[in-house]
Amino acid sequence: MRICVLPGDGIGPEVCREAVKVLKKTEPCIELIYGDIGYEYYTKSGNNLPEETLRKVSSCDATLFGAVTTPPNIENYSSAILKLRRHFNLYANIRPIKSIPHQISRPGINMVIVRENTEDLYSGIERVEDNGDRAINEMVITRKASERIIRYAFSLARSQGYKKVTCVHKANVVRAACGLFRKIAFEIADENKDIPLDEMIVDACAMQLIRSPESFDVLVTTNMFGDILSDEACMLVGGLGLAYSGNIGKKISVFEPVHGSAPKHAGKNSANPLATILAAKMMLEHLGKHESAKKIEDAVIECIRKNKVTADLGGSLTCEQAGDAVLEEMR
Repeated sequence: MRICVLPGDGIGPEVCREAVKVLKKTEPCIELIYGDIGYEYYTKSGNNLPEETLRKVSSCDATLFGAVTTPPNIENYSSAILKLRRHFNLYANIRPIKSIPHQISRPGINMVIVRENTEDLYSGIERVEDNGDRAINEMVITRKASERIIRYAFSLARSQGYKKVTCVHKANVVRAACGLFRKIAFEIADENKDIPLDEMIVDACAMQLIRSPESFDVLVTTNMFGDILSDEACMLVGGLGLAYSGNIGKKISVFEPVHGSAPKHAGKNSANPLATILAAKMMLEHLGKHESAKKIEDAVIECIRKNKVTADLGGSLTCEQAGDAVLEEMR
């Protein structure tokens, strides 16, 4: 098994280091290929996603990604992870949200947010007019991408035993773009009558996530709404230090923590590595290594149960110590 590791910058290299330790423990024969990505590499080379990195990703069974900084004040600078997703057409962003044995977590939550990952307001189609006084970003929703992600949501619900799919949109206001997404969802629901489809306006969904998160199973939505809702939902079950995701394409898949690069914490050995370790767990599941994945997940849960965690979860461990604690539980 050949894995590409893209540590990135900020806290990315620190959390990736701990996840790699855990991967090596569960899969001793794993081959790791490291690649450059992100703002720190850009400052040295003028490129935040070099061709060599793309070749490495293509040559591996899956990729583990850490984090990258995307400074908002550099003209024409685009996010390296968005470029990676677009290049490999990683159309499905999958974000599990599940309760943990900790007082910070609401009980009874077990949902998955399935987010379309290639278009919407993240399409990159934008312009500035009227001497800089008018800015336009185009919200692009296509039938092809919508069908693909909604079919994925039904397939995931069926394979993982979820009882329903909820389509989240804003078709009451964004009538053309969200209206098309909603229309396609109900068309595909007619082909999947064993799994009920319901719908929610995005603002009502955001409210319901706080009021009754245990009522959700699989949510399928557009790129922007999925980004926001998944960040909201993860705060119900431990926060960004535990939030992880998979970017799934036809052949290439990239797994990552949801958190950013947190540059002010870089080099302090204080970041929570559990989200990246759980991203590695998700990667192993995707590759069919279910026994190894379960060992990792069980060890993480035991660390949380025993308060062998970093400060964001009320513990006192460093990033490195938290990684070592997972290894200890696996033994």
